[in-house]
Amino acid sequence: MRRELIEASELLRRQTPEAVEQAVDLLQGTVYSFSMSICGHREDAEDTMQDVLFRSLAHLARFPDPEALAAWLYTVTKNRCRRIRRPGAQLAPKMISLQELMPDEAELQRLLKTESHSPEDKLLDAEQHNLLHKAVLELPPTLRVVLVLHDMEELTTDQVARILDLRPGTVAVRLHRGRLILRREMNRLLKGNSSPSAEGLRVSDIPARHTRAKRSVHCKDLFARLSDYLDGKLPPATCQQIEAHMHACPNCVAFLSDLRASIDRCRNRQIPCDPKVASRLRALFTQEYLRMLGHLPHENVKIVS
Repeated sequence: MRRELIEASELLRRQTPEAVEQAVDLLQGTVYSFSMSICGHREDAEDTMQDVLFRSLAHLARFPDPEALAAWLYTVTKNRCRRIRRPGAQLAPKMISLQELMPDEAELQRLLKTESHSPEDKLLDAEQHNLLHKAVLELPPTLRVVLVLHDMEELTTDQVARILDLRPGTVAVRLHRGRLILRREMNRLLKGNSSPSAEGLRVSDIPARHTRAKRSVHCKDLFARLSDYLDGKLPPATCQQIEAHMHACPNCVAFLSDLRASIDRCRNRQIPCDPKVASRLRALFTQEYLRMLGHLPHENVKIVS
Protein backbone atom coordinates (compact mmCIF):
# COMPACT_ATOMS: atom_id res chain seq x y z
CA MET A 1 0.00 0.00 0.00
CA ARG A 2 1.17 3.51 -0.75
CA ARG A 3 2.86 5.17 2.21
CA GLU A 4 0.76 8.27 1.44
CA LEU A 5 -2.41 6.44 2.50
CA ILE A 6 -0.81 5.15 5.68
CA GLU A 7 0.38 8.64 6.57
CA ALA A 8 -2.99 10.21 5.66
CA SER A 9 -4.81 7.74 7.91
CA GLU A 10 -2.55 8.67 10.83
CA LEU A 11 -2.94 12.40 10.18
CA LEU A 12 -6.74 12.22 10.06
CA ARG A 13 -6.82 10.76 13.57
CA ARG A 14 -5.13 13.90 14.94
CA GLN A 15 -8.06 16.11 13.81
CA THR A 16 -6.00 19.31 13.86
CA PRO A 17 -6.28 21.83 10.99
CA GLU A 18 -2.63 21.30 10.01
CA ALA A 19 -2.91 17.50 10.07
CA VAL A 20 -6.19 17.53 8.12
CA GLU A 21 -4.71 19.73 5.40
CA GLN A 22 -1.70 17.43 5.06
CA ALA A 23 -3.97 14.37 4.91
CA VAL A 24 -6.17 15.93 2.22
CA ASP A 25 -3.07 16.77 0.20
CA LEU A 26 -1.92 13.13 0.34
CA LEU A 27 -5.37 11.80 -0.54
CA GLN A 28 -5.66 14.20 -3.49
CA GLY A 29 -2.38 12.97 -4.93
CA THR A 30 -3.39 9.33 -4.54
CA VAL A 31 -6.82 9.69 -6.13
CA TYR A 32 -5.53 11.89 -8.97
CA SER A 33 -2.65 9.57 -9.85
CA PHE A 34 -4.90 6.50 -9.85
CA SER A 35 -7.55 8.32 -11.88
CA MET A 36 -4.99 9.38 -14.49
CA SER A 37 -3.84 5.78 -14.88
CA ILE A 38 -7.39 4.51 -15.34
CA CYS A 39 -9.19 7.44 -17.05
CA GLY A 40 -6.17 8.59 -19.03
CA HIS A 41 -7.14 12.25 -19.34
CA ARG A 42 -6.23 15.16 -17.06
CA GLU A 43 -9.70 16.73 -17.07
CA ASP A 44 -11.37 13.41 -16.21
CA ALA A 45 -8.84 12.75 -13.45
CA GLU A 46 -9.36 16.22 -11.92
CA ASP A 47 -13.14 15.83 -12.00
CA THR A 48 -12.85 12.36 -10.48
CA MET A 49 -10.51 13.57 -7.75
CA GLN A 50 -12.92 16.36 -6.83
CA ASP A 51 -16.01 14.16 -6.85
CA VAL A 52 -14.46 11.22 -4.97
CA LEU A 53 -12.91 13.31 -2.22
CA PHE A 54 -16.02 15.44 -1.73
CA ARG A 55 -18.11 12.26 -1.38
CA SER A 56 -15.51 10.79 0.98
CA LEU A 57 -15.36 13.65 3.49
CA ALA A 58 -18.27 12.37 5.56
CA HIS A 59 -16.63 8.95 5.88
CA LEU A 60 -12.97 9.79 6.50
CA ALA A 61 -13.24 9.83 10.30
CA ARG A 62 -14.85 6.37 10.30
CA PHE A 63 -12.14 4.32 8.61
CA PRO A 64 -10.38 2.26 11.30
CA ASP A 65 -7.14 1.73 9.37
CA PRO A 66 -5.33 2.58 6.10
CA GLU A 67 -6.54 -0.61 4.42
CA ALA A 68 -10.20 0.34 4.91
CA LEU A 69 -9.46 3.85 3.66
CA ALA A 70 -7.68 2.47 0.58
CA ALA A 71 -10.48 0.03 -0.22
CA TRP A 72 -13.04 2.86 -0.14
CA LEU A 73 -11.01 5.34 -2.20
CA TYR A 74 -9.96 2.90 -4.91
CA THR A 75 -13.40 1.33 -5.22
CA VAL A 76 -15.20 4.67 -5.53
CA THR A 77 -12.56 6.05 -7.90
CA LYS A 78 -12.60 2.95 -10.08
CA ASN A 79 -16.39 3.04 -10.36
CA ARG A 80 -16.44 6.70 -11.31
CA CYS A 81 -13.74 6.23 -13.94
CA ARG A 82 -15.77 3.38 -15.39
CA ARG A 83 -18.83 5.63 -15.70
CA ILE A 84 -16.94 8.33 -17.60
CA ARG A 85 -14.98 5.95 -19.84
CA ARG A 86 -14.59 7.53 -23.25
CA PRO A 87 -15.92 6.15 -26.55
CA GLY A 88 -13.95 3.19 -27.83
CA ALA A 89 -12.79 2.07 -24.40
CA GLN A 90 -15.58 -0.49 -24.17
CA LEU A 91 -14.33 -2.50 -27.14
CA ALA A 92 -13.40 -6.06 -26.20
CA PRO A 93 -9.63 -6.52 -26.29
CA LYS A 94 -7.99 -9.17 -28.44
CA MET A 95 -6.86 -12.15 -26.40
CA ILE A 96 -3.13 -12.75 -26.56
CA SER A 97 -1.65 -16.02 -25.37
CA LEU A 98 1.47 -16.24 -23.25
CA GLN A 99 3.17 -18.01 -26.15
CA GLU A 100 2.57 -14.98 -28.33
CA LEU A 101 4.02 -12.69 -25.68
CA MET A 102 7.28 -14.61 -25.51
CA PRO A 103 10.12 -12.66 -27.15
CA ASP A 104 11.48 -13.81 -30.50
CA GLU A 105 15.14 -14.45 -31.19
CA ALA A 106 15.79 -10.88 -32.40
CA GLU A 107 14.39 -9.36 -29.20
CA LEU A 108 16.33 -11.78 -27.03
CA GLN A 109 19.54 -10.86 -28.78
CA ARG A 110 18.76 -7.19 -28.30
CA LEU A 111 18.08 -7.73 -24.61
CA LEU A 112 21.37 -9.56 -24.21
CA LYS A 113 23.24 -6.70 -25.85
CA THR A 114 21.46 -3.83 -24.10
CA GLU A 115 20.81 -5.32 -20.66
CA SER A 116 23.28 -2.97 -18.99
CA HIS A 117 22.66 -0.02 -21.32
CA SER A 118 18.92 0.13 -21.86
CA PRO A 119 17.40 2.82 -24.14
CA GLU A 120 15.66 4.45 -21.19
CA ASP A 121 19.02 5.37 -19.63
CA LYS A 122 19.25 8.09 -22.26
CA LEU A 123 15.86 9.57 -21.50
CA LEU A 124 14.91 12.23 -18.99
CA ASP A 125 12.71 11.09 -16.14
CA ALA A 126 9.84 13.28 -17.35
CA GLU A 127 9.95 11.67 -20.79
CA GLN A 128 10.02 8.20 -19.27
CA HIS A 129 6.93 8.98 -17.19
CA ASN A 130 5.14 10.28 -20.28
CA LEU A 131 5.96 7.15 -22.27
CA LEU A 132 4.97 4.91 -19.38
CA HIS A 133 1.61 6.70 -19.15
CA LYS A 134 1.01 6.04 -22.85
CA ALA A 135 2.04 2.40 -22.48
CA VAL A 136 -0.29 1.85 -19.51
CA LEU A 137 -3.23 3.27 -21.45
CA GLU A 138 -2.59 0.71 -24.22
CA LEU A 139 -3.44 -2.11 -21.81
CA PRO A 140 -6.93 -3.61 -21.99
CA PRO A 141 -8.99 -2.05 -19.15
CA THR A 142 -9.36 -5.34 -17.26
CA LEU A 143 -5.59 -5.80 -17.19
CA ARG A 144 -4.82 -2.12 -16.64
CA VAL A 145 -6.77 -1.71 -13.42
CA VAL A 146 -5.14 -4.81 -11.91
CA LEU A 147 -1.63 -3.70 -12.85
CA VAL A 148 -2.19 -0.14 -11.62
CA LEU A 149 -3.60 -1.24 -8.27
CA HIS A 150 -0.86 -3.82 -7.69
CA ASP A 151 2.29 -2.30 -9.17
CA MET A 152 1.57 1.42 -8.95
CA GLU A 153 -0.68 1.69 -5.91
CA GLU A 154 1.26 -1.08 -4.17
CA LEU A 155 -1.70 -3.16 -3.01
CA THR A 156 -1.42 -6.89 -2.37
CA THR A 157 -3.07 -9.48 -4.61
CA ASP A 158 -5.73 -10.12 -1.95
CA GLN A 159 -6.48 -6.41 -1.57
CA VAL A 160 -6.83 -5.99 -5.35
CA ALA A 161 -9.11 -9.03 -5.46
CA ARG A 162 -11.42 -7.54 -2.83
CA ILE A 163 -11.61 -4.15 -4.53
CA LEU A 164 -12.35 -5.68 -7.96
CA ASP A 165 -14.48 -8.55 -6.61
CA LEU A 166 -12.23 -11.14 -8.26
CA ARG A 167 -10.54 -14.31 -7.11
CA PRO A 168 -6.86 -13.88 -6.17
CA GLY A 169 -5.92 -16.39 -8.86
CA THR A 170 -7.66 -14.28 -11.50
CA VAL A 171 -5.82 -11.19 -10.27
CA ALA A 172 -2.49 -13.03 -10.53
CA VAL A 173 -3.18 -14.13 -14.11
CA ARG A 174 -4.26 -10.65 -15.23
CA LEU A 175 -1.30 -9.04 -13.47
CA HIS A 176 1.18 -11.27 -15.28
CA ARG A 177 -0.38 -10.65 -18.69
CA GLY A 178 -0.60 -6.93 -18.01
CA ARG A 179 3.07 -6.79 -17.04
CA LEU A 180 4.16 -8.68 -20.15
CA ILE A 181 2.14 -6.47 -22.49
CA LEU A 182 3.28 -3.30 -20.73
CA ARG A 183 6.93 -4.34 -20.97
CA ARG A 184 6.57 -4.94 -24.70
CA GLU A 185 4.64 -1.72 -25.30
CA MET A 186 7.11 0.35 -23.29
CA ASN A 187 10.05 -1.07 -25.20
CA ARG A 188 8.25 -0.30 -28.47
CA LEU A 189 7.78 3.31 -27.42
CA LEU A 190 11.37 3.61 -26.24
CA LYS A 191 12.56 2.38 -29.62
CA GLY A 192 10.16 4.62 -31.50
CA ASN A 193 8.67 1.58 -33.18
CA SER A 194 5.37 2.04 -35.01
CA SER A 195 4.09 -1.50 -34.47
CA PRO A 196 0.44 -1.91 -33.40
CA SER A 197 -0.53 -1.50 -29.77
CA ALA A 198 -1.08 -4.44 -27.48
CA GLU A 199 -4.81 -3.84 -27.18
CA GLY A 200 -5.30 -3.61 -30.93
CA LEU A 201 -3.03 -6.51 -31.81
CA ARG A 202 -4.43 -8.88 -34.43
CA VAL A 203 -3.49 -12.49 -34.92
CA SER A 204 -2.10 -11.57 -38.35
CA ASP A 205 0.27 -9.09 -36.68
CA ILE A 206 1.96 -11.82 -34.66
CA PRO A 207 5.00 -13.49 -36.25
CA ALA A 208 4.41 -17.03 -37.42
CA ARG A 209 5.50 -19.73 -35.01
CA HIS A 210 8.29 -20.94 -37.26
CA THR A 211 9.90 -17.47 -37.18
CA ARG A 212 10.14 -17.50 -33.41
CA ALA A 213 13.06 -18.93 -31.52
CA LYS A 214 12.46 -22.46 -30.35
CA ARG A 215 12.01 -22.53 -26.60
CA SER A 216 12.72 -25.39 -24.28
CA VAL A 217 9.91 -26.66 -22.09
CA HIS A 218 11.75 -25.14 -19.13
CA CYS A 219 11.79 -21.67 -20.76
CA LYS A 220 8.08 -21.81 -21.47
CA ASP A 221 7.31 -22.99 -17.95
CA LEU A 222 9.46 -20.21 -16.48
CA PHE A 223 7.80 -17.59 -18.67
CA ALA A 224 4.37 -18.48 -17.28
CA ARG A 225 5.56 -18.04 -13.68
CA LEU A 226 7.80 -15.00 -13.89
CA SER A 227 5.49 -12.68 -11.97
CA ASP A 228 4.96 -15.18 -9.16
CA TYR A 229 8.73 -15.63 -8.97
CA LEU A 230 9.44 -11.89 -8.86
CA ASP A 231 6.71 -11.35 -6.25
CA GLY A 232 8.07 -14.14 -4.04
CA LYS A 233 4.93 -16.27 -4.30
CA LEU A 234 6.57 -19.57 -5.29
CA PRO A 235 7.77 -22.23 -2.84
CA PRO A 236 11.54 -22.40 -2.22
CA ALA A 237 11.96 -25.65 -4.15
CA THR A 238 10.34 -24.14 -7.25
CA CYS A 239 12.49 -21.00 -6.95
CA GLN A 240 15.59 -23.17 -6.82
CA GLN A 241 14.53 -24.96 -10.00
CA ILE A 242 13.93 -21.65 -11.77
CA GLU A 243 17.26 -20.24 -10.63
CA ALA A 244 19.07 -23.38 -11.74
CA HIS A 245 17.52 -23.00 -15.19
CA MET A 246 18.42 -19.30 -15.41
CA HIS A 247 22.01 -20.09 -14.45
CA ALA A 248 22.30 -21.96 -17.74
CA CYS A 249 19.99 -19.74 -19.82
CA PRO A 250 21.19 -16.14 -20.40
CA ASN A 251 18.11 -15.46 -22.53
CA CYS A 252 15.80 -15.99 -19.56
CA VAL A 253 18.05 -13.93 -17.31
CA ALA A 254 17.96 -11.01 -19.76
CA PHE A 255 14.19 -11.19 -20.15
CA LEU A 256 13.62 -11.42 -16.40
CA SER A 257 15.83 -8.38 -15.89
CA ASP A 258 13.86 -6.43 -18.48
CA LEU A 259 10.54 -7.41 -16.90
CA ARG A 260 11.80 -6.40 -13.46
CA ALA A 261 12.87 -3.01 -14.85
CA SER A 262 9.36 -2.53 -16.27
CA ILE A 263 7.80 -3.28 -12.88
CA ASP A 264 10.23 -0.90 -11.16
CA ARG A 265 9.22 1.88 -13.55
CA CYS A 266 5.60 1.37 -12.49
CA ARG A 267 6.44 1.52 -8.80
CA ASN A 268 8.44 4.72 -9.24
CA ARG A 269 5.82 6.47 -11.34
CA GLN A 270 4.44 9.79 -10.15
CA ILE A 271 1.67 11.87 -11.73
CA PRO A 272 1.28 15.21 -9.96
CA CYS A 273 -1.90 17.21 -10.24
CA ASP A 274 -1.82 20.80 -11.46
CA PRO A 275 -0.63 22.78 -8.40
CA LYS A 276 -3.25 25.50 -8.77
CA VAL A 277 -6.11 23.00 -9.01
CA ALA A 278 -4.75 20.94 -6.13
CA SER A 279 -4.27 24.00 -3.90
CA ARG A 280 -7.77 25.37 -4.50
CA LEU A 281 -9.48 22.05 -3.87
CA ARG A 282 -7.30 21.24 -0.86
CA ALA A 283 -8.40 24.45 0.84
CA LEU A 284 -12.07 23.71 0.15
CA PHE A 285 -11.89 20.09 1.28
CA THR A 286 -9.94 20.94 4.41
CA GLN A 287 -12.39 23.67 5.39
CA GLU A 288 -15.42 21.47 4.81
CA TYR A 289 -13.94 18.51 6.70
CA LEU A 290 -13.09 20.69 9.69
CA ARG A 291 -16.70 21.94 9.70
CA MET A 292 -17.90 18.34 9.77
CA LEU A 293 -15.69 17.75 12.80
CA GLY A 294 -17.23 20.81 14.47
CA HIS A 295 -14.04 22.88 14.40
CA LEU A 296 -15.55 25.63 12.24
CA PRO A 297 -19.02 27.24 12.06
CA HIS A 298 -21.25 25.72 9.41
CA GLU A 299 -21.42 27.50 6.05
CA ASN A 300 -22.35 26.34 2.62
CA VAL A 301 -19.28 25.31 0.71
CA LYS A 302 -19.41 25.42 -3.05
CA ILE A 303 -17.08 23.09 -4.91
CA VAL A 304 -16.00 24.68 -8.17
CA SER A 305 -14.93 22.44 -11.03
